[in-house]
Amino acid sequence: MADTTYCPALFLSAMASGQGKTTVTAALARYHRRQGRRVVVFKTGPDYLDPQILAQASGAPVEPLDLWMSGDAFCREQLYRAALEADLILIEGAMGLYDGTPSSADLAMAFDIPVACVINARGMAQTVAAIGLGLARYRPEMTFHGLIANALGSERHRQLIEDSLPDDVRLLAAMPREERLALPSRHLGLVQPGEQEDPDNLSLDARLDAAADLLEGQALTELPPAVAFMPQDIDTPPRALEGRRIGVARDAAFSFIYAANTRLLEAMGAELCWFSPLTDATLPEGIDALWLPGGYPELHAAALGTNHSMCEAIRQFDIRDLPILAECGGMLYLQQTLTDQAGICHPMAGVLPGHGEMRTKRGCQGMQSALLPEGEIRGHAHHHSRSHDTLEPIAHGRRASHPAPGEAIFRRGQLTASYLHLFFPSNPDAVAALLGRQKVGGKETARASKDADQHQPAE
Repeated sequence: MADTTYCPALFLSAMASGQGKTTVTAALARYHRRQGRRVVVFKTGPDYLDPQILAQASGAPVEPLDLWMSGDAFCREQLYRAALEADLILIEGAMGLYDGTPSSADLAMAFDIPVACVINARGMAQTVAAIGLGLARYRPEMTFHGLIANALGSERHRQLIEDSLPDDVRLLAAMPREERLALPSRHLGLVQPGEQEDPDNLSLDARLDAAADLLEGQALTELPPAVAFMPQDIDTPPRALEGRRIGVARDAAFSFIYAANTRLLEAMGAELCWFSPLTDATLPEGIDALWLPGGYPELHAAALGTNHSMCEAIRQFDIRDLPILAECGGMLYLQQTLTDQAGICHPMAGVLPGHGEMRTKRGCQGMQSALLPEGEIRGHAHHHSRSHDTLEPIAHGRRASHPAPGEAIFRRGQLTASYLHLFFPSNPDAVAALLGRQKVGGKETARASKDADQHQPAE
């Protein structure tokens, strides 16, 4: 095919979560970047945190790839565009290689990308070879590139593993146990690069460079085989948001934003107006809609709750019956109170009834579709909080592979709130209707009553 382009590509997966695949992927990206290569990294599945680490390692933005959430066509087009400019494409998987439907293995096989698997070898030696053999043989149609043994205690540890492997399963790299290079994490995943402290005066960049140094001279640093990538015709999104100004919250408390979402809004004609609920006194001037994405409001609850002028500005914006989309942390911010991990209850914006509480147990997780009047938008949930005394939901998310109801979806007038994080390219028309004054079912979406008394004051 004339438009086919070729680029070396490698899919980095693991036997399970927690094996160190983000560290290995970041180290490999940093290694090749230091060789002067243009490295493009993708992250499988919904993730806002790992991509930030991978972006710092590679020096380029990191996009999500997921056959269910974003679809085959989106993935194919993203990979093709990357191959046009990259010297190397790396894809970090999610969970274990065969976990989920679709799995990391499904994504790798869909585009014929060779797979390397990370195994944390702490507490075992020859068993690593047995696990690796199973990973390599479980689906023979998959191209298995080799193993990466992580957290090794000694050269002897490496030798025991390598001697146990069959000739056709390579040990691509052996990573020694280096606790100081571990990436810090908290309740939702890895700590964002801008928030990481420097343990022992070792910055994130220094850790990435040190991890890359450990790969020097190992087979993993050899460029993998070139893969053929073909273009995908994707419909141009409608200019349904032409001339509309959309306020988007973005700061340390609200940072869970897919670049694909903002690109789509701009492609549909919207002007994005960024603001900080933490530090700004008011909303951007002249905005027509408001998007409050997820993030870590629980870590900044005191500052959010005491920024009274911003809370009042958002309440007044809602009274004007203009579109608001609040996702996860954005929804917690709009409710009356938020109790943080220390058990301290903070007043929030008080736009919606409801009280958020952090907890150690995870909430409703995984892939879900938001079944909205505007249409179905795919997305996902991932949180460690719960909300009570809320509005009655208008619907619940539909899980990708489980019959139980998903996250509650709340709607009052043009305000839509849920724990769901939405992937806008999955349904551009629905997104345009959600953030614009579009008609749904022959009627313009509007609040039945604009009475300000509907607002629940912050406690």
